[in-house]
Amino acid sequence: MEDLELVSIKQILVRKVNGLTSTPLSDLLSVEEPLEIRIVYGPRSERIQKNISVTMRTPGNDLELAIGFLFTEGIIPSYQDVTDAYHLDMKCSSQKQNIVQVELAENFMPQLQQSDRNFYTTSSCGVCGKGSIESIRTVSAFSNQDKPQLNLSTDILYELPGKLSAAQSGFAATGGIHASGLFTVKGDLVLLREDVGRHNALDKLIGKALLNDDLPLDRHILLLSGRASFELIQKAAMAGIAIVAAIGAPSSLAVELAAEFDITLLGFLKEDRFNIYNLSSRILIPTSYETIMISQTT
Repeated sequence: MEDLELVSIKQILVRKVNGLTSTPLSDLLSVEEPLEIRIVYGPRSERIQKNISVTMRTPGNDLELAIGFLFTEGIIPSYQDVTDAYHLDMKCSSQKQNIVQVELAENFMPQLQQSDRNFYTTSSCGVCGKGSIESIRTVSAFSNQDKPQLNLSTDILYELPGKLSAAQSGFAATGGIHASGLFTVKGDLVLLREDVGRHNALDKLIGKALLNDDLPLDRHILLLSGRASFELIQKAAMAGIAIVAAIGAPSSLAVELAAEFDITLLGFLKEDRFNIYNLSSRILIPTSYETIMISQTT
């Protein structure tokens, strides 16, 4: 049996800002990697292989994830239709097992129309190692544009969680909803959207900015009420957002994507502290001892 702790946790060096001081610190991230799910079906003489989905996950229990996904998406009605499930060895240089193939019974026809709403498509060995970002990410129209130099005040950053919470009418009423808030670098809240899905909340916010012809949002701070995943950083990159702060933790792949798109990524933002997981050379955060200007990557 695989050691889940070894495959699901990654150690990186971050910069912890507490009050007006900053110090380097070793931190643990939950690993996020893509898993491609494939099925094989049809009569023995005409077996068909089909790529069903690429989903972002923490490695571990991949076979259970694949089978559970096929069931909950309505592609298979029961485990009795599965004859085998295994990792595919694609001879990736990274030695990562990011493809699961599920063999279905010869007399069973999967409900493939249920797979048409998948978020990602991939080909060849794109889900292996560093290739995952290149093969899955959407290319932002603003990635090659000149971006402004911004100065962030730690005092302003510390105020943002309270301002977001105070503006969350849905959370105040239910306690079970996510929010994405857009702030100026002076700490003014300009746009807030809520949803039970963190991805939906950000899509709503970016959709409103798009309708207002406000893109790119390269002079704003995006604050996420929960953790920062690969998908949320991808959406932020699409909107040209330069600074993402999260109340919770980022995933390993979120940090990698932030570095690729030159996005400043802050995590565990509280009223008196936060961690810097990636710092763009365009963003200045003064402290009592130094001005941090060096990009930190994994």
